[in-house]
Amino acid sequence: TQILKDIGITDVTIVPEQEYPNGYFTTCSYPNPEIFAALEQGLKLAKETGADLMLATDPDADRVGIAMKCPDGSYELVSGNEVGVLLLDYIAAGRIEKGTMPKNPVAVKSIVSTPLADAVAEHYGVELRSVLTGFKWIGREILRMETSGKGQYLFGFEESYGCLIGTHARDKDAIVASMALCEAAAYYKLRGMTIWDAMLEMYERYGYYKDNVIAITHKGIEGLEKIKSIMDTLRKNPPMKFGKYDVLRTRDYDQDVIRDVKTGETTTTGIPKSNVLYFELTEDAWLCVRPSGTEPKIKIYFGVVGSSLEDADAKSEELAEVVQKMLAEM
Repeated sequence: TQILKDIGITDVTIVPEQEYPNGYFTTCSYPNPEIFAALEQGLKLAKETGADLMLATDPDADRVGIAMKCPDGSYELVSGNEVGVLLLDYIAAGRIEKGTMPKNPVAVKSIVSTPLADAVAEHYGVELRSVLTGFKWIGREILRMETSGKGQYLFGFEESYGCLIGTHARDKDAIVASMALCEAAAYYKLRGMTIWDAMLEMYERYGYYKDNVIAITHKGIEGLEKIKSIMDTLRKNPPMKFGKYDVLRTRDYDQDVIRDVKTGETTTTGIPKSNVLYFELTEDAWLCVRPSGTEPKIKIYFGVVGSSLEDADAKSEELAEVVQKMLAEM
């Protein structure tokens, strides 16, 4: 509320039950804006007040999730990937409009975040660098730019609702992100647009990207063995097809190898080793598999590009079914 007041946004309504810190988190089972239950009370209040935008951070204020008001009065939850590309587009366009774009601007994202960011960065002449999952890698990239003098950091984000504007921190920052999202909402409103309109404009310009993640839990010692077995199987016998999509290239970050399936040519990933497998697919689709670093889960990230929002949704659901069936058979 303080930073919003500082930029002149005072029409702010707070969920009364969630206004003051409570270490027992009594209003939701898991206080993470990635989880719908954490947003329910905020959504309810947004509908009651007719708010233009709903924001929810986690308790340590490093992740922010939002819901935007649609023309029919409903509220659409925005994914972490969408928040990231929305801010990247807004910041890059604003810098160019104001004449403050630095020389050699660089944006950074994790390897499991949406390729839509690549299209946005290319449009504005911004170099996009991909790093391993975990915001420390984005922080490391900022340090590399500062020490080498090669590139000037503009923006960084992860699909898990974390982003950083500016170099005041080396971790994701929901306070500044909330400020930027409200600023963007005000900017678009002055032009007769909502954030939803800005999202649709982005999709029409760059393509209808749809990205998703499936997390499957395998608990205990047996679970760890199961996760290891899945990764070993995919590494030793990588699929050449996922549903209707053929595999074009595989990236094994643990072996530091990118392999062209058709020619057999190999190159290095240029990224520190990590137990991650990435599959570049036909039709600009992709799929990535990695064990969680903090939970007994294996995570499958994937994305498609459709001809419309509906087409992208249908393709995403189709690929999700293929992935779940494949893992169930392993």
